[in-house]
Amino acid sequence: MRLLLLLAVLFTTPHCFAAQVSIIIDDIGYRQTDEAVLALPSDITLSVLPHTPLGERLAAIAHDKGHEIMLHLPMQALNGKEMGPGGLTNQMSEQALKRAVDDAFKSVPYAKGVNNHMGSLLTQLDAPMTWLMESLKQQDNYFVDSMTTRYSKASDAANRLGIPLLRRQLFLDNDVSPQGLERQFNQLIQLANKEGQLIVIAHPYPETISFLKANLSRLSDEGIALVNTSRLLPYRLAQKEPAASDKAHLR
Repeated sequence: MRLLLLLAVLFTTPHCFAAQVSIIIDDIGYRQTDEAVLALPSDITLSVLPHTPLGERLAAIAHDKGHEIMLHLPMQALNGKEMGPGGLTNQMSEQALKRAVDDAFKSVPYAKGVNNHMGSLLTQLDAPMTWLMESLKQQDNYFVDSMTTRYSKASDAANRLGIPLLRRQLFLDNDVSPQGLERQFNQLIQLANKEGQLIVIAHPYPETISFLKANLSRLSDEGIALVNTSRLLPYRLAQKEPAASDKAHLR
């Protein structure tokens, strides 16, 4: 009888989740409308572009609200599209690339991880990926491969250097129509339940923010927990906070 009661409790207790999802909102830092991400639950991870007009302030406010912060690091694409400030290219020396990564971190306070902005060219190259992972090792950071190319070498470099790495499995909002967002959200639920954990990338579009605010509650209804990205790492890194002297100018 006691065993039956225990089983009944286990299977009827709320918040007993079978799957976990991390949703990363990236491309943050340029538009005033990006501030809308601050109204999302703190379990949403926010990835901020370096050297942007709003990036430093939004990262600091979001951190205070409990969000996990990432650095959305621009990298060279095959189509030659403009990367914006702080972009990494295949013409950079090791010293120049590592200096650019360090400067990018300084512009996005509280960043615990990195994911690539574009990068369909650079992530295919062994040397730049090795230099990047060496920089992340010094910063005690993890890497999320946005998978802008299936030929990415990021995981090989990360594995060699012991950098925790995850891969984007779904884009939520390539189509921001109500039908497109609903279709991807349903796929999110299906994949999460199938895979057990899922990395999703979305963007601070007004349509995306409105959709998430209205629909995130469906995840718990489906037995899926929304978690910060570092919760899904294959192993954890030490948590780091900026020095006290660095915090004063962030307010």
